[in-house]
Amino acid sequence: MLKRWPALTLFLRQAGAPLDNNNLRARLEDGDPPPEELVGYKTLNGARLGDLFMSLIHTCRLCAANPLDYLNALQRHAKEAREHPTRWFPWNYRQALPAGDTG
Repeated sequence: MLKRWPALTLFLRQAGAPLDNNNLRARLEDGDPPPEELVGYKTLNGARLGDLFMSLIHTCRLCAANPLDYLNALQRHAKEAREHPTRWFPWNYRQALPAGDTG
């Protein structure tokens, strides 16, 4: 973990990055039915992956980024994202896109 600490803590260096899932937790505690996408995981790993993607999607929505466009941009520019990950957060990835690429 120490070897990867800078990458694991990137989100801490971005003011306003959401750090929790309290909105969803509050909905569940208030008795609201869980969203359909949170029901029915078959394995612990599947639940972890689902949580990861739900957090990513929620973060995209909070900063007005289309989650599918964001993931597609990350795939198309994977090398650049690995080299400069702070330029490829959901809230600022559009500025990292080459001219003419709308994300």
